[in-house]
Amino acid sequence: MSSRLTLVELRNEIAETLAEWEKAYDLPDVCVALGLEHGTEEEAFSSKRAYVRTCTKTKNLSELVELGEKLLERYPELEKLENMIARFKTQYGGVDGEFKNLIFSADGPKPELVLTDALNNTIEIVKNAELCLAYNLSIGSSGLLWIDLVKWWADTNQLKVSDKNTDRSLYKRLIKSLTSKPEIHFFQTYFRCYYDTLGTSLPALIPQVYLHYGPKSVRELSGEKRLMRQRMDFLMLLPNNQRIVIEIDGKQHYSSSNGSSSPKKYSEMVAEDRKLRLTGYEVYRFGGYELTEDEKDKSQSGKLIHDFFERLFKKHKITSRP
Repeated sequence: MSSRLTLVELRNEIAETLAEWEKAYDLPDVCVALGLEHGTEEEAFSSKRAYVRTCTKTKNLSELVELGEKLLERYPELEKLENMIARFKTQYGGVDGEFKNLIFSADGPKPELVLTDALNNTIEIVKNAELCLAYNLSIGSSGLLWIDLVKWWADTNQLKVSDKNTDRSLYKRLIKSLTSKPEIHFFQTYFRCYYDTLGTSLPALIPQVYLHYGPKSVRELSGEKRLMRQRMDFLMLLPNNQRIVIEIDGKQHYSSSNGSSSPKKYSEMVAEDRKLRLTGYEVYRFGGYELTEDEKDKSQSGKLIHDFFERLFKKHKITSRP
């Protein structure tokens, strides 16, 4: 069994890599391009390795892993660094592969997706693009927070992030994509319980996600250009590549159109769950009956939702930040 990867070990290997591949006079500019703090050429000439260790001293382990993955793309044959990244993913779980395409909150007919570039794992919405949202920014080691989504929404629609109406308009747009009362109740309860408590640390609860989830799914297409439509009721992207899928099951998940039970539908559903779990996702299902909107049971279902997120956030160490 491999030993646990340490922050010092990875920082030293990153310093070794940059010292080996870059000239001292180029190092400050390279560090800036990689998103690092930088010093002067004189400091780099003194010791390239010490220079890089100083530039990375404020980075946590997850951020160093993200930096290591950039170096693997930039330089060839970094076997030792590649093995370190693999050790990190084995230790801490999470999903293997960059999250490239987040298409969600369809307000109308489903988007139709086509794989346009299998090599680079690129998809295109060929129909109903105007009825859904597509988050097109990179998602780092901290996952996707509600504030990140608000900033993207503000920039996309030329709004002010500081304006509370911007926040509310995004919330209302996401609500519009929900088609069942249990889903709406789940979404509203989440924000009621955690919007004020977690503030800028609040993870985004993303509804109605059409997801193309990384390099593994491309291989599973076996050369097909058409994508299977993977829709999820809710998705959360938490730190360290932890991805949470939440499904709210109505009758359509296990019964045919005439209301009779359908073993075939149930089998298809659990088969998809297995695929997601094997690629590193956590999958949680709620029965629509659990989330009834009946007034006398509403407080009970609200407690159920609150207790679920309390345990989920404790598991993934999600806390409010000052």
